[in-house]
Amino acid sequence: MKIALPKPWPRFLQEVDSLLNQDVNLHCIGGFVLVALYGAPIATADLDYISVRPCEAAKQIEEIAGQESQLAGKYKVFIHSAGGVGDFPEDYEDRLQEIKLGLRNLHLWALDPYDLVLSKLSRNSPKDREAVKFMAQKLNLRFDLLYARWEKEMKPWIARSDWHDNTLKIVWKSYFATA
Repeated sequence: MKIALPKPWPRFLQEVDSLLNQDVNLHCIGGFVLVALYGAPIATADLDYISVRPCEAAKQIEEIAGQESQLAGKYKVFIHSAGGVGDFPEDYEDRLQEIKLGLRNLHLWALDPYDLVLSKLSRNSPKDREAVKFMAQKLNLRFDLLYARWEKEMKPWIARSDWHDNTLKIVWKSYFATA
């Protein structure tokens, strides 16, 4: 799949890549993924990630591309750790998909569509619900598959699981194909 990022993302990411002294893998979520992989018609000034490999590269990413970095000032976009902010399916790492940008050192990985949708559940803001609707319709996602993953990989351990279960069944279900 050919990725067509809006400006200034291509130049920003190329500069970040050129400044890294090792391979760095970011597990990405949020608006950047929606734009990069699915063509969402939104503007985003940050690239959120939930995990970095190797772990010690987090400091270098923050220095090179964080919100207060020189590159962020130059391009008005930045890379941001969203770790600890949301909840994710237990086995999401097994389903990561690479966002292929042809970079040498910086490797971006996105949650698969169902995992990305489930990552929106805990916060469930109006912006999150719009993202869920967009993905469900654009990718023809199936609610039964989403719900099965929720039950297996999140519901057993997540706080307020009854609340989230109701959100899925009462509100979000209407966003999905019926199969």
